[in-house]
Amino acid sequence: MPKPRSDSGQKNLISKRLVELRKINNLSQRDLAHKLQLMGYDIDKNVITRIETNHRFVTDLELLALTRVFDVTYDYLIEGKESPTDNNEDKA
Repeated sequence: MPKPRSDSGQKNLISKRLVELRKINNLSQRDLAHKLQLMGYDIDKNVITRIETNHRFVTDLELLALTRVFDVTYDYLIEGKESPTDNNEDKA
């Protein structure tokens, strides 16, 4: 059975926002992988590269890890429904 893809044929919906979040936070792919590993998630630099270049599907656990490390919502990661800083204003 073929794996699902977006209308554009991409393997995930978060690649552009992941790159954007990394740049906003001044993190290299290696830095992000290290930060995720310190939080207990087994995600290495190669996984991040493949997600960002749309060569890999994203698991629910990886989505959870990325929402936590960047303090954003699933809606932002998947659909871009809010800016990455909007989430912080709601918590104040």
